Amino acid sequence: MKKFILPLLLLLAVGMLVAVESAPSEVVGYVKYPCVAGLNFVALPMDAGYTMASEFADAHLGVMTSMSYWDATTQSWVSADDFGYWEGDFPVYPGMPLMVYSSAADVYSIGDMPATNASYNLLANLNTIMIPLNRSDLLMAGDAGTEIGTISTLSSWDSASQSWVSADDFGYWEGDFPISIGMPLMVFSSGPTTWPVRSQNTGLSNRKSK
Repeated sequence: MKKFILPLLLLLAVGMLVAVESAPSEVVGYVKYPCVAGLNFVALPMDAGYTMASEFADAHLGVMTSMSYWDATTQSWVSADDFGYWEGDFPVYPGMPLMVYSSAADVYSIGDMPATNASYNLLANLNTIMIPLNRSDLLMAGDAGTEIGTISTLSSWDSASQSWVSADDFGYWEGDFPISIGMPLMVFSSGPTTWPVRSQNTGLSNRKSK
C-alpha cells in the first residue's frame, strides 16, 4: 500500500507547486508560427531573454537566413542576414514583429510571460504591431482598428501566397479578417498614437518610433 501512497503524495506536491506559480514572470509558454519556404511574418510575444535577433535565430539553427523589422521612422525594413555570422544584427524585445526568410520549418517564441504586455508607439504612416497576449477579446482586425482609432488599414502576411491581406476602413471594415493573440500586423495610422495605452514600462514599445 505504501508503494502506491508515496507516488500519489509526490504527484500532489508537484501539483501544489504548479498551482502557486501564478505571477506572469513565472509562467513559461510558447507561441507557434507555422512557416513556409519564403517570407513569414512572426513575432516575439514571449520573453525568452533575447537581446539580439541573432539569439532568436540561434534558437532555430538552420531555419532562417534573413530577419527584418519595420522602421516606422524611415518607412523601411531593416535586415540582418546570415553570412556564417549575422550581418546587420539588431536588438529585439518582447512583442516585436519580425519578417523572416526561412525554410518550411515552424518558428516558436518560447519563454516567460512578459512582465508587461506589449504596447506600441505608432507614427503617421505604416507601423507594425502584435496583438498583445492579454487581448483575446479582439477577434477581428476591424476590432483592433476601431479601438486604436487612427487606423485606416490593417494587413496580415499570407505566407502561402507571399502577399499582404488587408482590411480597409470605409465606414465598415472591407476585407475584415480574424486575428488572435500573438499575431503580427502591418497597420496604416493617420497620426501618432500609443496602443494599447499603459501606465508603465513603455520601454517595450516600438523602440524605433520616436
